[in-house]
Amino acid sequence: MLDKTLRWLDTHILLFLVLICVLRIGFLFSSGLVLVGDESYYWDWSRQPDWCYFSKPPMVAWLIGCFTWLLGDFTPVLRLPAVLLSTVFLAYFYATAKAFYGTRAAGFALLLLLATPNNVLANIFMTIDPPLYCFWMMCVYYLQQGIFAHHARAWWWAGCAGAMALLSKQVAIALPLLVLVFIFLDKQRYQWLKKEFLCFLLPMLLAALPLLLWNKQHDWVMFGHIKSHFTPSTASGFAFDWHNIYNYVFQQLLLISPVLFGLVIVMSVQYFLNFKRLTAESQFLFLFGPLLVLGVLLLSFKQKVQGNWPMPFYFTALILLAGIWQTGRWKKIQEFALSFGLILVAVTYLLPVLLSIFHLQESKFNPLRRFGHWQELAVNIQIQRQQFMPLTDNSFILALGHRNLASEMAFYLPDHPKVFRYEADGAVVSQYEVWRGPQSFLGGNALIISDNDHPVPAEIKSAFQNYRFVAEVANPKQVSSPFYLSVGENLQHWPSPEQHPVFEESQ
Repeated sequence: MLDKTLRWLDTHILLFLVLICVLRIGFLFSSGLVLVGDESYYWDWSRQPDWCYFSKPPMVAWLIGCFTWLLGDFTPVLRLPAVLLSTVFLAYFYATAKAFYGTRAAGFALLLLLATPNNVLANIFMTIDPPLYCFWMMCVYYLQQGIFAHHARAWWWAGCAGAMALLSKQVAIALPLLVLVFIFLDKQRYQWLKKEFLCFLLPMLLAALPLLLWNKQHDWVMFGHIKSHFTPSTASGFAFDWHNIYNYVFQQLLLISPVLFGLVIVMSVQYFLNFKRLTAESQFLFLFGPLLVLGVLLLSFKQKVQGNWPMPFYFTALILLAGIWQTGRWKKIQEFALSFGLILVAVTYLLPVLLSIFHLQESKFNPLRRFGHWQELAVNIQIQRQQFMPLTDNSFILALGHRNLASEMAFYLPDHPKVFRYEADGAVVSQYEVWRGPQSFLGGNALIISDNDHPVPAEIKSAFQNYRFVAEVANPKQVSSPFYLSVGENLQHWPSPEQHPVFEESQ
């Protein structure tokens, strides 16, 4: 059965990718999944195009902005770039595996990739990951073409793909560093430093320039955000944070699948110990994947690590596993990993249906339960809003609390209003604090949304000519923690506390 599938893939790969894309678009428009917090947050970024943002480069906002400008501010439209990018990613992944190991191994590598639940998530949710994965894989493919197939122009295309990856997520800065490491492994490659590597590096430098200029103008907030991710959670230099290790490994087991994750780790350790005896092709693939997988795993011993951080590094690891499978080693265990992973993927796609059939939408078994209440909350708030604050061109929303409250209300309230946040201590914890406050709304009215943990500060109340509490709105997620609505009339001024960066977790 597997051999027939691989032969079919070899002759029908384009048709296969088109079918995958169509099925995913069908799921996108039928699943009814509401936006997670990061998606609505990046959508709000897209309404104010810029060269960079608080925590990430601009690619995700640019892509969302292009699609919603053309097709409207609808959930499937916002996520459509993820499906299209993931399809391009699959094409380049297959082409890269084929360039290294031939069509049979490429087909098996593609099936392994499709058997990872994270690949499902990456074509459903429009976060920074879909563009990063796509452009990272494109870069690896063109590097293979330049280094091993000796296509001179491929270095330039690799640099362009690397630049797009850098505009997607900061981790892409590792790409030129990894190329340098590979070059320095063999003196015969030093000649590439004169021309080929410079052709690769130039587009990435050009992409980095506006990011640096933007950060210089905004107190280097993105770099402060990056720095906050690399603060050890243990006081001792030798102590391990077992809670963080457990959480990280558990996330990898879910995102990659247990058997496949174990195979990647075992293979990575073996290749690390035998690195000098590897072929140049294997060394290249190891540097761009398994080595970094091990590095992130070790990092989790000392601090909290987000589960999606190592995802781009699994791509070349899976290609290496396919190469091993083709030689006959680990054949049965890899085929078992493929079958087991495909079952997990099927469950992932069927999860919305299964939760509905067994009435588990509000149970702890629903991983998206913490996001599903935003749309209902927006409906409840809109009812009160229409009653207490008629819509005018000079009205806005003020959300006190987590950035998700601001971004989800901006998306799900029917008129997509301008939503602001206020941090009484001046902390810069999101893009909302980087943007200017509602100074342009002087004389206007505001609907203020607060909760038990974020009461309305006195300086906000005094900023309006009139301030009054108007309603309590039930919290669909947690009944014991309602939201409170207040109306501020005739904004006189906007309090501007001295700002200082305090960085919160993000992808």
